[in-house]
Amino acid sequence: MISHDIPCVHMGKINYDIPCQLTNGRVIPFFLHYQNAPSLEPYLFYIYPLETLVWNKHSTQLQKQRETERAMTFGLKSSLLLLVILLFVDCLHVQAQKCKPSGKIRGKKPPRGECNQGNDSECCEEGKLYKTYKCSPPVSSHTKGWLTLNGFDKDQDGGAPAECDNHYHSNDIPIVALSTGWYNEGKRCFNNITITGNGRSVVAMVIDECDSTIGCDSDHDYQPPCDNNIVDASRAVWKALGVPEHERGGMDITWSTA
Repeated sequence: MISHDIPCVHMGKINYDIPCQLTNGRVIPFFLHYQNAPSLEPYLFYIYPLETLVWNKHSTQLQKQRETERAMTFGLKSSLLLLVILLFVDCLHVQAQKCKPSGKIRGKKPPRGECNQGNDSECCEEGKLYKTYKCSPPVSSHTKGWLTLNGFDKDQDGGAPAECDNHYHSNDIPIVALSTGWYNEGKRCFNNITITGNGRSVVAMVIDECDSTIGCDSDHDYQPPCDNNIVDASRAVWKALGVPEHERGGMDITWSTA
């Protein structure tokens, strides 16, 4: 079928003089003789209807749109997968942060004069249940903890000599006792940690355990077991952090290995 009404594109230009030759809507090639040189061999031309080019252009745009949609869908699925992975990791991290009690002990009333209440220390109460811990929150570059005040010298509220060396120590040097999990069976003995609080930092040495597994006995000055996040510090630590004496006793801090 030859249509003279449909303009065709030849060599990139619309040509209304050359008819389009279509067969079932498909472009077919045909030979065109040179008018001024009939002796020359016919030259093969491919003539494309303008409508065909427009449809091809629309098809290309549609294909690009579909490719874009597929890319967006893939990107969305990847983002959702990454989000699920991050949520899973965060869930594991939250689970790791939870240090559940390992048990409970029942308090005993301390003998008269046996519980030193210096530094606002608490004495065990008869029959009261106290939680015990064998673990502490994971240690990081900014481990959150609760700073308390402790006396490390003889006949003070620290009770027995320090676990690391079985000696008493002066409160005028920056030293600390750590909860059982952080004390880590003595592996942190004589290691320095950096304590940050009240807008300041101080380096202190670990020399004792703040026992989270037991308490209410003579070795622990009849005081309850420590919580699992305690940094029990000498007055030198509190002084270095710039905390006035009347405000010492308990404070949120962070700590890390020095």
